[in-house]
Amino acid sequence: MIEHYHVHSISISMPASPSAFDRERSRGILESEKGGSYTTNGKINHPTSATAGPQRQNQSKFHSQPMPIGNSHTNTSPDIKILDSLECHQQISWNSGINDRRYDSFKTWSGKLERQISNLRGKPQEPEEVTDAKNAKPEAVPAVGRYFDALEGPELDKLKASEELILPEDKKWPFLLRFQVSSFGMCLGISSQAILWKALATTPSMTFLHVSPTINLTLWCISLALMGLVSAIYLLKIIFYFEAVCREYYHPVRVNFFFAPWITCLFLAIGAPPSVAIKLHAELWYVLMAPIFCLELKIYGQWMSGGQRRLSRVANPSNHLSIVGNFVGALLGASMGLKEGPIFFFAVGLAHYTVLFVTLYQRLPTNETLPKELHPVFFLFVAAPSVACMAWAKITGNFGYCSKIAYFTALFLFVSLAVRINFFRGFRFSLTWWAYTFPMTGASVATIRYSAEVSNTFTRTLSIALSAISTLTVAVMLVSTIIHAFIPHDLFPNDISIAITERRVKASKGRMHTEACASSKVEVQL
Repeated sequence: MIEHYHVHSISISMPASPSAFDRERSRGILESEKGGSYTTNGKINHPTSATAGPQRQNQSKFHSQPMPIGNSHTNTSPDIKILDSLECHQQISWNSGINDRRYDSFKTWSGKLERQISNLRGKPQEPEEVTDAKNAKPEAVPAVGRYFDALEGPELDKLKASEELILPEDKKWPFLLRFQVSSFGMCLGISSQAILWKALATTPSMTFLHVSPTINLTLWCISLALMGLVSAIYLLKIIFYFEAVCREYYHPVRVNFFFAPWITCLFLAIGAPPSVAIKLHAELWYVLMAPIFCLELKIYGQWMSGGQRRLSRVANPSNHLSIVGNFVGALLGASMGLKEGPIFFFAVGLAHYTVLFVTLYQRLPTNETLPKELHPVFFLFVAAPSVACMAWAKITGNFGYCSKIAYFTALFLFVSLAVRINFFRGFRFSLTWWAYTFPMTGASVATIRYSAEVSNTFTRTLSIALSAISTLTVAVMLVSTIIHAFIPHDLFPNDISIAITERRVKASKGRMHTEACASSKVEVQL
């Protein structure tokens, strides 16, 4: 009867532990190579050694259900079976990486859009992994106070030691999740350079330099291409990771950078070369100022109404971005021949800049100094008065007393920061360095405009000096950005500001047990 079983079936003996199973399987392979038991043509050949009999008797007592001879595995050698099992294990690991659902809470409608696009492309859908209820439930956007509770630092970009992230900290996240809205700062810097070189080429007091308009055209095309690239990437983030964009919008500091794309568009309109557009249509101004007006209704209303987003709590140098748009819009509108609209935005910007200027000088929110990496952000103090003096000069038609007051204020703030050389030493590269560029360029353009009104050797020399410093700063920043993007690949680190939990997570018993086991393991290793 036992022989009959051997003819029509294969008996598998399962050891008590996985390690024993590996030893038995390895020993079986070696014995088959040395003339041990092996299978040929559906028959089992047994070794001729004296120990074969007792082993066969022991194995016949413990065997599984019979398997049909027709199965393809019965005719496969043991070493091929091992390779197949390894390939199967690798395939399972690869599939588990694809079906990782930890990022679904940041995807548009928790990943439903991505799966819908895959269905339209005819891609077969893998079965979703079964996770616990905590991981399966999408994370809601945290309240404003939650950002202050979970994050620290003047920019609210550092996680407190007592907090946890909902995304893995030891892995690099998808690129779109790491791409921040503050990346539009690069567009601000390059597009403002187009305005600078246009002023150098067209201002009567700078004609002795003989600046070619081709430089303005080249920089304008580069800034236009960069703006298109950054906008396309962030548009993909809006499409596929809309929840992450919402978290950036509700971030008390990051929300100010949502003004940057529209300010860049205003810069592109102002810096457009004469060969591209001699006169822009007034409708363009209304299209560009509409989103700025909507953002201001929300931001300024929250500053005034109080609550968790009151200005005394969220005040930061990056708030200047929400102010500068008013003056840039007034400058563009006045250049197009508009009157009432530019004056309206100029008045709104002037009122809120005064309040913000006093609040930031007093440092009411936390009374803590900015870290070295954020020192360049102080140059944002120069941006608003620099653009305001040119806007008012364009509205009134001459560089009068009010324009000079705003210009001298900007010049004093610029010099007071420039003389503090040690203030900008000893820190590593950061994207916040782009805050150097567009306020410095604004001061340079304002000086060129002032030299046209008060033309002498000092004003012309000052215009050349500030323009050279601004251009050199942009060139250094551009090279540094390219180097950090392609060599160390650390230009876009994990954006922990958007990965905080909706509420503070308490340490569970399972987590405490895991930490205890880990600590005991370390003690044993020591």
